[in-house]
Amino acid sequence: MKVERFEDLICWQKARALAQAVYDLTRQPPFAKDYELVRQIRGAAVSAMSNIAEGFDRWSRKELVRFLDIARGSAGEVRSQLYVASDQRYITAEQFTTTQAAALETSKTIGGFIGYLDRSTAGYHVRETAADLDSALDVPEEFCHLDTQTLRHLNT
Repeated sequence: MKVERFEDLICWQKARALAQAVYDLTRQPPFAKDYELVRQIRGAAVSAMSNIAEGFDRWSRKELVRFLDIARGSAGEVRSQLYVASDQRYITAEQFTTTQAAALETSKTIGGFIGYLDRSTAGYHVRETAADLDSALDVPEEFCHLDTQTLRHLNT
Protein backbone atom coordinates (compact mmCIF):
# COMPACT_ATOMS: atom_id res chain seq x y z
CA MET A 1 0.00 0.00 0.00
CA LYS A 2 1.33 3.43 -0.90
CA VAL A 3 1.41 5.96 1.91
CA GLU A 4 1.80 9.62 1.01
CA ARG A 5 0.94 11.16 4.40
CA PHE A 6 2.41 10.48 7.82
CA GLU A 7 -1.11 10.80 9.23
CA ASP A 8 -1.91 7.41 7.70
CA LEU A 9 0.78 5.62 9.71
CA ILE A 10 -0.62 3.72 12.67
CA CYS A 11 2.44 4.54 14.77
CA TRP A 12 1.74 8.27 14.27
CA GLN A 13 -1.94 7.76 15.14
CA LYS A 14 -0.99 5.97 18.35
CA ALA A 15 1.56 8.66 19.21
CA ARG A 16 -1.14 11.28 18.67
CA ALA A 17 -3.51 9.43 21.00
CA LEU A 18 -0.71 9.17 23.57
CA ALA A 19 -0.09 12.92 23.38
CA GLN A 20 -3.80 13.56 23.93
CA ALA A 21 -3.84 11.22 26.93
CA VAL A 22 -0.82 12.99 28.42
CA TYR A 23 -2.40 16.41 27.93
CA ASP A 24 -5.61 15.16 29.58
CA LEU A 25 -3.66 13.87 32.59
CA THR A 26 -1.54 16.96 33.00
CA ARG A 27 -4.55 19.29 33.09
CA GLN A 28 -5.75 17.68 36.31
CA PRO A 29 -4.77 19.01 39.73
CA PRO A 30 -2.37 18.49 41.40
CA PHE A 31 -0.42 17.35 38.32
CA ALA A 32 -1.09 20.66 36.58
CA LYS A 33 0.84 22.56 39.25
CA ASP A 34 4.10 20.64 38.69
CA TYR A 35 5.11 22.81 35.77
CA GLU A 36 8.47 21.13 35.18
CA LEU A 37 7.08 17.60 35.01
CA VAL A 38 4.16 18.79 32.89
CA ARG A 39 6.60 20.42 30.47
CA GLN A 40 8.79 17.30 30.36
CA ILE A 41 6.05 14.72 29.81
CA ARG A 42 4.12 16.83 27.31
CA GLY A 43 7.32 17.55 25.42
CA ALA A 44 8.17 13.85 25.24
CA ALA A 45 4.67 12.93 24.04
CA VAL A 46 4.66 15.63 21.37
CA SER A 47 8.19 14.64 20.37
CA ALA A 48 7.04 11.08 19.66
CA MET A 49 4.42 12.13 17.13
CA SER A 50 6.51 14.99 15.72
CA ASN A 51 9.54 12.83 15.04
CA ILE A 52 7.46 10.31 13.13
CA ALA A 53 6.13 13.15 10.98
CA GLU A 54 9.55 14.71 10.49
CA GLY A 55 11.17 11.42 9.57
CA PHE A 56 8.43 10.62 7.08
CA ASP A 57 8.78 13.99 5.41
CA ARG A 58 12.56 13.62 5.08
CA TRP A 59 11.84 11.24 2.18
CA SER A 60 14.68 8.81 2.78
CA ARG A 61 14.52 5.46 4.51
CA LYS A 62 17.66 6.14 6.56
CA GLU A 63 16.26 9.43 7.91
CA LEU A 64 12.85 7.88 8.54
CA VAL A 65 14.37 5.09 10.62
CA ARG A 66 16.54 7.56 12.54
CA PHE A 67 13.56 9.74 13.44
CA LEU A 68 11.39 6.72 14.25
CA ASP A 69 14.08 5.62 16.69
CA ILE A 70 13.99 9.06 18.34
CA ALA A 71 10.18 8.85 18.51
CA ARG A 72 10.40 5.45 20.18
CA GLY A 73 12.79 6.91 22.74
CA SER A 74 10.37 9.74 23.41
CA ALA A 75 7.56 7.26 24.07
CA GLY A 76 9.88 5.53 26.54
CA GLU A 77 10.52 8.88 28.18
CA VAL A 78 6.76 9.30 28.67
CA ARG A 79 6.65 5.88 30.36
CA SER A 80 9.44 6.87 32.73
CA GLN A 81 7.83 10.19 33.60
CA LEU A 82 4.55 8.45 34.36
CA TYR A 83 6.36 6.70 37.21
CA VAL A 84 7.26 10.10 38.65
CA ALA A 85 3.65 11.23 38.33
CA SER A 86 2.48 8.04 40.04
CA ASP A 87 5.08 8.29 42.80
CA GLN A 88 3.98 11.86 43.49
CA ARG A 89 0.34 10.71 43.54
CA TYR A 90 -0.58 13.02 40.68
CA ILE A 91 -2.40 10.19 38.91
CA THR A 92 -4.39 7.17 40.00
CA ALA A 93 -3.19 3.60 39.55
CA GLU A 94 -5.77 3.18 36.78
CA GLN A 95 -4.57 6.30 34.95
CA PHE A 96 -1.00 5.10 35.29
CA THR A 97 -1.81 1.64 33.92
CA THR A 98 -3.89 2.94 31.03
CA THR A 99 -1.40 5.59 29.94
CA GLN A 100 1.60 3.29 30.45
CA ALA A 101 -0.10 0.73 28.18
CA ALA A 102 -0.70 3.41 25.52
CA ALA A 103 2.93 4.52 25.70
CA LEU A 104 4.19 0.93 25.49
CA GLU A 105 1.87 0.20 22.55
CA THR A 106 3.18 3.31 20.81
CA SER A 107 6.78 2.16 21.36
CA LYS A 108 6.01 -1.35 20.10
CA THR A 109 4.22 -0.05 17.02
CA ILE A 110 7.10 2.26 16.17
CA GLY A 111 9.56 -0.58 16.79
CA GLY A 112 7.61 -2.91 14.53
CA PHE A 113 7.67 -0.32 11.77
CA ILE A 114 11.42 0.17 12.23
CA GLY A 115 11.89 -3.60 12.03
CA TYR A 116 9.86 -3.76 8.84
CA LEU A 117 11.87 -0.94 7.26
CA ASP A 118 15.16 -2.59 8.27
CA ARG A 119 14.13 -5.92 6.70
CA SER A 120 12.27 -4.57 3.69
CA THR A 121 13.45 -3.64 0.25
CA ALA A 122 10.31 -1.59 -0.36
CA GLY A 123 10.96 1.61 -2.21
CA TYR A 124 10.93 4.97 -0.52
CA HIS A 125 12.22 7.54 -2.93
CA VAL A 126 13.22 11.12 -2.54
CA ARG A 127 10.77 13.48 -4.19
CA GLU A 128 12.13 15.94 -6.67
CA THR A 129 9.81 18.68 -5.41
CA ALA A 130 7.18 19.00 -2.72
CA ALA A 131 4.56 18.92 -5.48
CA ASP A 132 5.75 15.48 -6.67
CA LEU A 133 3.11 13.15 -5.29
CA ASP A 134 4.21 10.10 -7.29
CA SER A 135 6.72 9.05 -4.68
CA ALA A 136 5.34 7.35 -1.62
CA LEU A 137 6.31 4.83 1.00
CA ASP A 138 5.16 1.35 0.04
CA VAL A 139 4.32 -0.54 3.23
CA PRO A 140 1.97 -3.33 4.26
CA GLU A 141 -1.51 -2.26 5.25
CA GLU A 142 -0.89 -3.34 8.85
CA PHE A 143 1.31 -0.25 9.31
CA CYS A 144 -0.79 2.28 7.45
CA HIS A 145 -4.54 1.87 7.55
CA LEU A 146 -6.67 4.42 9.29
CA ASP A 147 -7.16 3.24 12.83
CA THR A 148 -10.80 4.18 13.42
CA GLN A 149 -10.74 3.13 17.09
CA THR A 150 -7.82 5.47 17.82
CA LEU A 151 -9.40 8.26 15.79
CA ARG A 152 -12.75 7.76 17.55
CA HIS A 153 -11.01 8.12 20.94
CA LEU A 154 -9.45 11.41 19.84
CA ASN A 155 -12.76 12.84 18.68
CA THR A 156 -14.63 12.14 21.94
